[in-house]
Amino acid sequence: MFVNKNMRKTLIKIVALIVFAVGGWWSAASGQNARFDDWFTGGTLRVDCLREGSAMGDTVWVENWVYRPGGWFGSRTQMIDPFDNGDYRVEMRDAATGRVLYSRGYSNLFREYKDTPEGKTTSKQFQETLLLPRPKGKVLIALQKRDKETLKLFDQTVASFDPEVDELVPCFMITTATPDVPEPAVAYEIHGDPSVKLDVAFVMQGFDDDTLYYQSVCRRMAEGFFKNEPFRSHRNDFNLYFIRGNVGAEYNTFGSDRYLMTLKLWSLHWWLYDTPADHIIIVVNNKKYGGGAIYNFYSVTSLDEMAEYVLPHELGHGIGGLADEYVDEDLSYADIHRTSYEPLEPNITNLVDFQSKWQSMLPEGTPVPTPDIDVPRKENGPLGVYEGAGYSAKGVYRPVMHCMMRDYAPFCPVCRQRLEDIFKLYTR
Repeated sequence: MFVNKNMRKTLIKIVALIVFAVGGWWSAASGQNARFDDWFTGGTLRVDCLREGSAMGDTVWVENWVYRPGGWFGSRTQMIDPFDNGDYRVEMRDAATGRVLYSRGYSNLFREYKDTPEGKTTSKQFQETLLLPRPKGKVLIALQKRDKETLKLFDQTVASFDPEVDELVPCFMITTATPDVPEPAVAYEIHGDPSVKLDVAFVMQGFDDDTLYYQSVCRRMAEGFFKNEPFRSHRNDFNLYFIRGNVGAEYNTFGSDRYLMTLKLWSLHWWLYDTPADHIIIVVNNKKYGGGAIYNFYSVTSLDEMAEYVLPHELGHGIGGLADEYVDEDLSYADIHRTSYEPLEPNITNLVDFQSKWQSMLPEGTPVPTPDIDVPRKENGPLGVYEGAGYSAKGVYRPVMHCMMRDYAPFCPVCRQRLEDIFKLYTR
């Protein structure tokens, strides 16, 4: 059966209205992982979505069901995401019973766009790409977002996918990039089967030839990736891949001179159409300072002399879903965490529900909040609850005086714990 895009968008929005009307009963999901071979073919279903809107509201729909060659490179045992993090979440549900078969939380650039001056009133489209295990039978794909007042997830859109009738589009047909098949990725450092490793794909933008310079940059990025704990001690849990590709990463994202990101998600994933990629790192061949990251989306760094520090900081965002711990009251979203509910990120708190954060890790007798103390710049200092984090000088707190998420010191115990927990989601 062929359904054109306009018809599909209409059908999806009708289904979404039905979901809203019944009060979101779909969210009553089982937390148990489904047996992979019972529900999935072993292949990959790529879902390309468009999200359109502004701070006044947004809609999202499935633009293409995409066939991605190769097998399913993700975990075959950890199908349900245990972390309540990310501004959005995708759930794959059995169409007959509503059982959740697969889920992952993520964020996207639209979440930041709507806090910009332009985004407060002007609607804009943003691409999203979701990689899911290809189901054997009919499923529902729920695209969820968080309520801005409570941070609870609710179904924004539910679309059905039936492998027997839905048209699967080849990757090259839905990208603005050249239709030539990209060069194979180089398996740079491999420690095992992709289904039990955290696979990291470095997309190298602006490198034309396989020169000695290019090879030296690859070595620099690989060693920089493993330079800090907990990445260093978990080196054997990772596979690294490198591929050259122009994926549209540019400075001045949302008017910030050093914010280096891409809006071309479909093109980015086309370059990686058969490469294992639990996380993507874009390396831009430019020595101007810059970078960025979005949780479960991608991370970016330039080749500035600070790249070895920028990269792990951005990985804290991209892989760990960690918050910035520095203060910048000039930002338009500086008060984003001064709310009546606890922030999602594990490494900051506004003390609304501190028990859900690192309270159990504090040494006995630690005052809350904890007074600032003098600690060398490259050291964490004692664990506590120090004011000044999440861009805010007051009302938001961090675990230590110095951390990778504040000023490029080592990751603190709270951040390391979350990163190690994320690693387990891909390696168990």
